[in-house]
Amino acid sequence: MARAPRRLRPVEPGFLDEAPVRMAFSAVLAASPGEVYHVLADETGAWPSWFAGVERAEAHGDGRRTVVVSGGTRTEETVLVAERPRRYAYRADTVNRPGLCALMEEWRIEPVAGGAMVRWTIAADGTPVARAFLRALRPGLRSVFRRTAHGLDLRCAALTARRP
Repeated sequence: MARAPRRLRPVEPGFLDEAPVRMAFSAVLAASPGEVYHVLADETGAWPSWFAGVERAEAHGDGRRTVVVSGGTRTEETVLVAERPRRYAYRADTVNRPGLCALMEEWRIEPVAGGAMVRWTIAADGTPVARAFLRALRPGLRSVFRRTAHGLDLRCAALTARRP
């Protein structure tokens, strides 16, 4: 049964450094920073094709969107930072699960020889139980990130191959 959405604390980019729970994962992709940024920021609806666990993602304009992940967790999000092609960050404004008080994610994209270094940071706050649960999820999220980074690279390659 779906739960009613709960409003989260509206955090700003500084929360990425101050959050009680922070997790960061990185990978080198063959895609260029511009290609990676395009797929992240401009193709919200295609996220389920490459972002592990995302079942639906829909942009609503004005930097707002809805994302539904495996298990039925639904967030309404606001994009806070869109610095093409290096940084993309968003916060969850509402979530239909208990325990979280604030949630923000950031993608940093840096050029490296032959591609891009991608770093995904998750910053969160919640009840003591939610914080402990999130920390326990770290190994699973690392695995999700590996699959996601691979899918992101494949998505970028497919778009590049379609260009005339």
